[in-house]
Amino acid sequence: MAWRRPPGAGVGARGALALLALTLCARGARGRALEWYSAVVSTEYVDPQTNRTVWSVSESGRFGDSSPKEGAQGLVGVPRAADRDPEGCAPDTSFLVPAPGGRGTAPWVALVARGGCTFKDKVLLAAQRNASAVVLYNEERHGNLTASMSHAGTGNIVVIMVSYPKGREILGLVQKGIPVKMTIGVGTRHVQEFIGGQSVVFVAIAFITMMIISLAWLIFYYIQRFLYTGSQFGSQSHRKETKKVIGQLPLHTVKHGEKGIDVDAENCAVCIENFKVKDVIRILPCKHIFHRICIDPWLLDHRTCPMCKLDVIKALGYWGELEDEQELPTPESTPGSVLAANLSITLEDDDRSDGSNLPSSSTNESVPQCDATFKEDAGENTALLETGRSDPQRGGPVC
Repeated sequence: MAWRRPPGAGVGARGALALLALTLCARGARGRALEWYSAVVSTEYVDPQTNRTVWSVSESGRFGDSSPKEGAQGLVGVPRAADRDPEGCAPDTSFLVPAPGGRGTAPWVALVARGGCTFKDKVLLAAQRNASAVVLYNEERHGNLTASMSHAGTGNIVVIMVSYPKGREILGLVQKGIPVKMTIGVGTRHVQEFIGGQSVVFVAIAFITMMIISLAWLIFYYIQRFLYTGSQFGSQSHRKETKKVIGQLPLHTVKHGEKGIDVDAENCAVCIENFKVKDVIRILPCKHIFHRICIDPWLLDHRTCPMCKLDVIKALGYWGELEDEQELPTPESTPGSVLAANLSITLEDDDRSDGSNLPSSSTNESVPQCDATFKEDAGENTALLETGRSDPQRGGPVC
């Protein structure tokens, strides 16, 4: 008997997974989604040493949260006192915008550092100075990273952030009086989802529940496996001992013309086939006989006689008390059965002649016993020895 995994354990594990999925997909499980756009920053200037135009472009900027997502361009301007106030937070801050030919009427882009005041203050101050866009560069500790900017109420002015190295590079060129033209374009749209605190609690509870169910299932599985392995070992040992006990039951080979069995009429109750000459039969303690190849597997599984349900193993004195063995009921024969007692009675003419010489008193005493024995062991369809034959000299029945 093969052990099967309990169906309830698998259902519990699948239920925990379903609970986790529902928790993640439920309304309110997802927090707010942050949508932002990257900015393509292009710079162009003329190197005074080589008189060559230097042009660079990279998607290194990030639009502010309240900024219109559109392009802008112009010459880069920086606070005049950039060394003292690079953030552009002072109310009287003015901007230096180097222009080719000394003209300052072209659109320009304010370049300021992060910090010192809010993003909104920086943008409004630059807008008051007629800047067409505002570019903030991040702090040095953030390296090449950019961050989101909240500057609600600044109008339709374009606002982006670039990394600290990029901002310092452009600042250095402008402070040297080199005109730098910047072009801002719209880059890639990004969506970043955040999980709210309530969702984290739901996910944690679902995960812990799943782990507890899985752990309980594993414990139950290994307990069942251990019990099954132990029962299999005990069952194999028990069957081995049972085989030894069954081997102690007497065997008999059917012979032609044998008294006590009619090979044409009697059959094995297990396979329902008639006994044939040279068949090997097994004789049970209850005197019922069967084919050895039929009864041995039956006894291994059931231990009882198929005809009278006698516990054969207990009748042989194993796994039972001697009192039980002594009080075994006398089995009744059924149609088609053969009693082994009839096979053991082979009377010869010489035996009958020897019995006729015994004293009459002993003969009379033995007759009732013989009659009783035959009446107990004989069935309706068994071959009975005639007990009514009389001794020609004594006139009594012979057994």
